[in-house]
This record gives sequence, structure tokens and C-alpha cells, in this order.
Amino acid sequence: MNKRILLCGILLQASLTQAQQMTAMGNLTNPSVSFEKWISLSQVGTVVLSPNGANIAYTVTSTDWKDNSYDAEIWVSRGTQPPFRLTHNPKGSSTSPKWSPDSKWIAFLSDRGDKSQIYLISAEGGEAFPLTKEDENISAFAWNPDGHQIAFIRNEADSKTTKSIKDHFGAFGEEGKDYKLSHLWVIHFSIDSLTNPSIHPDSTFWPIPARITSGNFTVTDFKWSPDGQTIAYSRQPDPLIPSSIHAGIDVLDLATRKLRMTIADPAGDELLAWSPDGNNLLYSSAVTDTLSQYYKNNRLFLTPITPSGPAPKEIAASFDENKSVQDWTPKGIFFIASQRTKNVLFHLDPATGEITPATQPAPPVDVINNASFSLDGRQLAYSGRTFTGLTEIFGPSGQLTHLSDQLKGWPLPTNEVIQWKSKDGTTIEGILLKPANYDEKKKYPLLVVIHGGPTGVDRPEPVPTYVYPIMQWCEKGALVLRVNYRGSAGYGEKFRALNVRNLGVGDMWDVISGVDYLNKKGWIDTTRMGCMGWSQGGYISAFLTTHTPIFKAISVGAGISDWETYYVSTDITPFTRQYLKATPWEDKAIYEKTSPITTIDEAKTPTLIQHGELDHRVPISDAYELYRGLQDRNVPSRLIVYKGFGHGITKPKERLAAVWHNWQWFGKYIWGEDIPLPDK
Repeated sequence: MNKRILLCGILLQASLTQAQQMTAMGNLTNPSVSFEKWISLSQVGTVVLSPNGANIAYTVTSTDWKDNSYDAEIWVSRGTQPPFRLTHNPKGSSTSPKWSPDSKWIAFLSDRGDKSQIYLISAEGGEAFPLTKEDENISAFAWNPDGHQIAFIRNEADSKTTKSIKDHFGAFGEEGKDYKLSHLWVIHFSIDSLTNPSIHPDSTFWPIPARITSGNFTVTDFKWSPDGQTIAYSRQPDPLIPSSIHAGIDVLDLATRKLRMTIADPAGDELLAWSPDGNNLLYSSAVTDTLSQYYKNNRLFLTPITPSGPAPKEIAASFDENKSVQDWTPKGIFFIASQRTKNVLFHLDPATGEITPATQPAPPVDVINNASFSLDGRQLAYSGRTFTGLTEIFGPSGQLTHLSDQLKGWPLPTNEVIQWKSKDGTTIEGILLKPANYDEKKKYPLLVVIHGGPTGVDRPEPVPTYVYPIMQWCEKGALVLRVNYRGSAGYGEKFRALNVRNLGVGDMWDVISGVDYLNKKGWIDTTRMGCMGWSQGGYISAFLTTHTPIFKAISVGAGISDWETYYVSTDITPFTRQYLKATPWEDKAIYEKTSPITTIDEAKTPTLIQHGELDHRVPISDAYELYRGLQDRNVPSRLIVYKGFGHGITKPKERLAAVWHNWQWFGKYIWGEDIPLPDK
């Protein structure tokens, strides 16, 4: 044999063996499931059951790489027939499906180049046609129970005076007054006249809307009464988030255009549902509490529809979690609530106040996202998932979708719910993800991923998070810990209040104690650990950057670095006042204690900062402040700004970029790899 060929063969075999060993040790530069494929997973959204309980509509969102967008379209299941795609909007999404009272038609929202309008389509399929042609986007709508009216919310158009000022002076806005009010409108129509050319041959015909509300307030939500004669609506002084504290509820008689009653507590009121007989309203209210409702349980009240009747009655007061009301049917009130890492559907008897878990049709799921009921309350459809699968649609006849099949053949990590004691003795839960080929005899690099909120919650799932490639890191050979730190949802009101005047500090205890727990188990290599998070998770990551050297790399996504500058520039100022119980001018010390920038001189950890250019929730000034502080301390750091985005990255290409930036950053500092950004 030619010695040169033999030598090449030996070198090739050695190279292959080295590559296999590198993969086994975790040096996997390119994961087996590409980030593009992961981002391209189709997902189901809201499910809506027809009033007669026979048919189901739901949305499916897919990724359009060419247009750099996510496209949502409506699917329908009729009886026991397989689901089929109902809408095909080449220019955008079709969302918010709502069945007509006779269960034959579906109205939905879609922007087809002419603002977001209401469209109508037969549940059997065919072409959709518009019901509205408004100059402003329609944000919400609902059928009247008789099927001949639809009410909707839209912004007011600019007045002639406003247009004239803009034409003369250009674009400017005054802080606290730069908004448009939204009001309620109704269209009357006959479906026969709209769909029969012999009755109405003019294809450009649209029903003329009638304005229902007016005044110096904005309408945020509404509900038709069961008899269709009355509308209850939520309103607040303006659409800005701080004004929700002053929200109230009006009940309007449509025939007379007069208010039947008003609910106006000192703190915010939120409309939830009518009773099936139309005699009562269900609403939530903070009553007089404008200082702590962000982290306290929401309170539910029943009130008769009469201006001088009995006082509102509080119900479900003993239930220790927030309650997301889904419907009030003849069978009772149904709500969803987090219970540790699960999401559970509950039944509430309005007469007795008794609360019990609602019966699910098989198969049961661990996380219910939303539920929809037939008019008589006898049939149920819902979206939900098990801890090991993607969200699916379930109806009276069972499971309709099988989107989890997209994960077949993927190297999915295993999820385990673990508990440990924090520094102050508080029990903390977390989700520990392990590689599919986990070896208990090995010590693994650890990556900690922290959710936002703070009243979010992490749950077991196969492919979690949107800019952190957890599945791929596990395949690479790492453990991932997702911490449900104090303040998280699902653990009761007292737990959610544990970070009040303790932001960052208590959160850091919970993260570090979780790391210590894993280290005592002998599962992790403490010389190779990283941490990351977005929003509140980004803030906690920034706090860790300037308070502890235990991590080799940190990624701060849309995180707060200075509560004082955040307070004066965020769109949600009450959040800061409620959690810190003071303004910066009243208690500068608490703002300094909880701000990462205060201890910037202690920072040593290489830190990646990711932020949306137009973020109003956590203004980008906080990112620049942290970056400049790290740079001045000669701490390795990068600030990546995603152009045109707010608090979240909502397009697939930029999301792909953010994923790659994290893959590169932790690849460098945890695995010692120099990973180039691919150019295609």
C-alpha cells in the first residue's frame, strides 16, 4: 500500500476520532437541529368553540423567512372531520376568530393592506370578505347575540385641527398626552344581503358603523349582554399603562344610549363576564389598593345590573393565586390559574363560592393556556400541553392537532422539577434540564436561564425560551437551570411579595442557592457556569454581573441596570413605586441597593448586553449605562442593539441573530470556542 495514502488514512481516522471525542465532551459547534429549524416550529394559538359546541376554530402561527415575519392563519375543525386551513392571507395574518351565533360564520381580524379590519368567512370555507373599511386599526370586536350586529373598538382619527398642526409643525408629542383615544362602534347588517349578489351586487359595500361611546376616555374592552340590549365596557382616562389604576366599568343601554350603572372604585376595575341570565356582572378590582396590586392576587366581584341594588359581592377570596377568567356559562364560572409549574382549569360555583378543578376530557394536560365553552356550557375546547410536548388543540372529541410531531428525532433534553432552600430559608423551585445522554458520573457545565416578569413562571418543556438555545446547549453537554425565583407566579401571594424592597438581592439568593444545591449534588463543573435572562431576568443577570464572580459569562437581555433612570423613563412607572415602595426622591438608598450599576466597580464577569432600539418598557439608556460602566472597568462586554424593536424581538431573522449572539458568547467563555457568525 502507498505509505502516503496510509498516512492520510491514519490522519483522517484520527481527525474523525478527535471530532467524535469533541462532540462527546460537549464541543459541539453546530447543533444537530439548526436554530432556523427551531425558530420555524409552527405553534397553535387561541381556540374558540362554536356556540352549538360542534365546531372549533383556532390559529396556527408559522415562520415566513422571506418576509421576515410570523404568519397566523385560522384553522377549523367541523364535527369529527379533520381540521383544515380556513384563511390564506398572503399579505399578513388572520387572527381573533369569533363564531356567529348560528355557528355558520366566522368573523376575524386581518390587515390586508388597509389597516386591521373585520372580515367574514363561511365556516365551510371559501373567500373572506370585509365587513369594515375603517381609517384606523380595529383592535377588538364581538358579535351581538342576534347575529346581525358587531361591535368593535378602534382609535379615533386625527381631527382637522390635529392634521393642520402636523402639516404646519411636523411631528412632535407631549409626554403623557401623546396618544389616541379608542371608542366603541357598532355595525348592523344582514349576512344574506352581504353574501347574495342579487340582493346587493355592489362588491364595495360596507355596513356604516354607528358610534356608541364618546368622551374624554378610552375604551379597552367590552361585553354584550346575553339579550343583546346592553353593552358593558371597560374605560380609563387614556390608553397609557399607568392609567389602568383609574379604570372603571360602564353599562350602556343601547336603545336609549344612557348608562344603567357605573363601577368606579378608587383603584382599577376590569370587566370579565356577564352572568348567563344577564342580571349580574363579574369583574376584578383592586378596590382601593393602588400600591401593591402588581404582586397581589386579583380579586373577583359579582354585582347586580342596577344602579341602586345590593353592594358587590366578593367571591373566591380564599383562592391564593391570580385567576384568569375564561367564561361564565350556565354550568358556572371557569378560570385558569397557575399551580406551581402547572396551569389548571377551575370551576367556580357563583352561588356557593366552591372552587374545584374542572374535569378535562382525555387526554389530560399539564398546562392549559385558554379554554372555550359552548353556549350551554356543556362542551369544552382548550389549548394546552403536557410537560413533554408542544401546545395542542383539544375538543370534545379529543386531540385535534399533533404539532409535537415536529420534534420527532430531535435530541430533546429531559426536564426535572427540583427544590432547594434559599439563603433566608424560602423554598425555591426550578426546572433542571439534562442532556438526553446524561451521565450521573460526570460533572457538566451549568447555564442558568432566568425568566421575566417577575411574575412569570418556568415550566418543564422540550424546547424552551426564544433567544436562548437551551435544547442545543444540552445537546452540547450542559445542564440548564431555570429558576422560579421569589416573585414568580404559581406559588401564592406571599411568595410573589418576597422581592418587594428586595429586588435583585433576594433574587440573587435564589439563583446562587440553586447553584450551590447542584454543586453539593456533584452534578456541575463550577469553573464553567453562565447566566442569562430577558427583561426582569435580564435585570437579575445584570445584578449578578456586579455582585458575584462565580459565573464565567453573563448575558443581559433588555435588563434594568439603574432603577432611578428606569423610573423616569419607563412606560410602566407604577411598577417601580410598588416594588420599591418609594420614588427615588423619597428613598434614594433603596434605589441604590437594588441597582446593578451601584456596584459596577465589583464587576468582573464578561457580559453580553442585548437590547431593542425602541424599547419603552426598559429604555435602552439602561443598556448603555451598564455597557459604559463595564467598559470603563475593562470588563469584556458587548452591546448589541436590535434595530427597530421594542421590548421583544418579534421577527425571525433578528431573533435568529440574538440566538447566535448568545451561542457565540457562551461558546467562547464556557467552552473556549471561537464561533464565527455564519453569513448564510
